[in-house]
Amino acid sequence: MDKMTFENHYMKQFDEELEEIRTRLMEMGGKVEQQLQNAIRAIGEADSKLAEEVIKEEQLVDNMEVDIDEACILIIARRQPAASDLRLVMMVTKAVNDLERIGDEAKKIANHALILADENGSSTGYTEVRHLGQSVMSMLSNALDAFARFDVDAAMLTIEEDKQIDQEYKTALRELATYMMEDPRSISRVMNILWVVRSLERIGDHAKNLCEQIVFVVKGKDIRHQK
Repeated sequence: MDKMTFENHYMKQFDEELEEIRTRLMEMGGKVEQQLQNAIRAIGEADSKLAEEVIKEEQLVDNMEVDIDEACILIIARRQPAASDLRLVMMVTKAVNDLERIGDEAKKIANHALILADENGSSTGYTEVRHLGQSVMSMLSNALDAFARFDVDAAMLTIEEDKQIDQEYKTALRELATYMMEDPRSISRVMNILWVVRSLERIGDHAKNLCEQIVFVVKGKDIRHQK
């Protein structure tokens, strides 16, 4: 095998490895997206079985994170990527961490869904969960779509969505506080809802992190902590 053929073969293998970790990251993203959707459904429908499925799937998400991290370490060790290729590998290692955290928050929501289903009480707070949940689901979906296309413009627009989610979160907190003041008997139940909306707000933050990493890969600019 002459030198040119060897180099072409090497680059082809390298490109395939980069595409593989990107594909696996998208699969993980799809998994946590479904996990979140089911967790929100479990709250609204008082579905204990669905909540338990979300909790069980968390281990699969954890395993996916470990596998992708190991693949990234092997690429760095064997290929010693530079410039944009190195940024992509580093982005994947950070993105899988954010996705794993989203899975953690979905599991927390599912745990609270179990408690709420057992109480079999009123639907107080469900409107806030449904409204904020829809916004967060949309933001996460947009973030994953921007990553799939390496679309910086879409990533920047998605980052802006976090401001709206933060505002909706504050509104939900005020509404839930009002419920507790009007009916002290609802405090225990509403506290569970409070933890749910807190998890949703954190998921929005993680989706924002994903978009910031897209900008880093494509533009080589770190826009974290910038207005």
